[in-house]
Amino acid sequence: MGGGECFQFVVHVVKGKWFTVFASLLIMAGAGATYIYGIYSKQIQKTLGYDEDAMNKITLYRDVGANVAIFAGLIAEVVPTWVVTLIGAAMNFGGYFMIWRAVTGKIAKPKVWHMCAYIAIGTNSQNFANTAALVTCVKNFPESRGVVLGLMKGLVGLSGAILTQIFLGMYEDDLNSLILLIGWLPAVVSVVFVFTLRTMKTERQPNELKVFLLFFYSTIVLAFYLMIMTLLEKYVTMGNAVHSKSAIVVTVLLFLPLYIVFKEERTLWKYKKERENPPSEMTIDKSEDSEPKQLAEEPKGSCFANIFNKPERGEDHGILQAILSVDMLFIFVISLCGYGTSLTAIDQFGRIGKAQGYNDRLVGSIITLVSIWNYYGRVYSGFVSELLLKKYKLPRSTMMTVVLFMSGIGMLFVAFPEIPFAFYVASVLIGFSFGAQVPLNLAMISEFFGLKYYSTLFNCAQLISPLGSFLLNAKLTKSLYLKEATKDLIAKGVDTSSVKDPTCIGHHCFRLSFSILAMVAFFGAFAALILSKRTKEFYEGDIYRKYRVEEDEAYKRYKGETYMMFREDSKAN
Repeated sequence: MGGGECFQFVVHVVKGKWFTVFASLLIMAGAGATYIYGIYSKQIQKTLGYDEDAMNKITLYRDVGANVAIFAGLIAEVVPTWVVTLIGAAMNFGGYFMIWRAVTGKIAKPKVWHMCAYIAIGTNSQNFANTAALVTCVKNFPESRGVVLGLMKGLVGLSGAILTQIFLGMYEDDLNSLILLIGWLPAVVSVVFVFTLRTMKTERQPNELKVFLLFFYSTIVLAFYLMIMTLLEKYVTMGNAVHSKSAIVVTVLLFLPLYIVFKEERTLWKYKKERENPPSEMTIDKSEDSEPKQLAEEPKGSCFANIFNKPERGEDHGILQAILSVDMLFIFVISLCGYGTSLTAIDQFGRIGKAQGYNDRLVGSIITLVSIWNYYGRVYSGFVSELLLKKYKLPRSTMMTVVLFMSGIGMLFVAFPEIPFAFYVASVLIGFSFGAQVPLNLAMISEFFGLKYYSTLFNCAQLISPLGSFLLNAKLTKSLYLKEATKDLIAKGVDTSSVKDPTCIGHHCFRLSFSILAMVAFFGAFAALILSKRTKEFYEGDIYRKYRVEEDEAYKRYKGETYMMFREDSKAN
């Protein structure tokens, strides 16, 4: 390539849909600061002297900020994607920067409600990043949405470990600087790629799924490396040099997909040139530019219009049309049972390990591995459900049935820890199944109700998470645990009024609560099975037909053959 053509190629890459995937992955990799809240919350309490009641309030507002994503969805319906991205970046930096100023003494000690506002703003920003990146990629790759959702949500699951490794490499163990890093790094990434995230009208590549598999393999390598480093840090003392090198390795692995982007865009570049000069015997309408086009904002009517006059399943629904539908009711029930039980189990893993007599280091390692299994669940369910859908027309809710049944089995392993290796098996089953639920739920919402209001609808589903956690964790599991712990104190002749936070030791501590959680998970699996039967006919049809451009069959064959020819040529070179 000459200088001019080389520049044109770079512009082609940056404007391409695969570069949008790469940018989205980087944004999602920084959109999960809530996963390491347990690390920096201790620093907030230590430096500012908040009591437990104050910290409980701050934690509550963290959860509210992280889960009330509906505002990000509604805003995304009326403004361009770049505005949504900038709002998220500003909220992320503003919220965490104020927390950093407070813990470093640069401002007076904030009142508790001030700190609640800061943490809610900071954690709510991740919903704007999620909405901008995830919805854009789903709309750009509607026929691979399960794969896209698995990849994107998988990176969010790894983001806590990613930020931790970068923090240790840059600041070692200065927790004040961790808060600052969480504030500026995700914001900078969002600003850098702010105009990259856009919905484009492009043709589906014949090898689209194979390209996503390459992205998948690169994230698998990253996840495996993070798992090894996180476990080593619990057993081996590492110096500054090791942490710095580890941060560099993580950064390189994050940018590894850029090679995939350049490779695919190089093939598309050659393919584009050939398309501009097709064989003379073919008559082709070249009125449309072969470059990806940014789609104009589709006019949207009132979300209150035709609430009870719903379109067919798969067509674009209005917001209230979707929310008030029977299909969405099933999704809400499935989410309540699945997310509620999984979040409860993950929150209680520390107490479960202690009750069963495991040491703190082992319990910490198991909790770390749960987040890794969570990632694997997200990416595998996205890919596997997409393959089963394309090959066997299998509804995603059928796979959800299997996933929730798996989760219920994991709960039973906790309820009956006498089973050999019960704690380890439970951590794998619960972690994997929790992750697997996320892309399946989000994919079903997009398939049942269309993509027109997807920004709002997929964020509505997140509202179920805190409700399920509150009912099954705070009201059920914690209450039953406290009763078991109190019984133990009474049996030992200890005055229960003198013990503020009683601890339960033994196999009985979680038997009743997790038996109930298992039944709830099985009920969710049953609901998913009913939804599968309801939607079987829908999935047996061509659910992606509306996203394909109608073309002459001969030209379709020509395009496929030409593209694959240039792909083989690229491999040879």
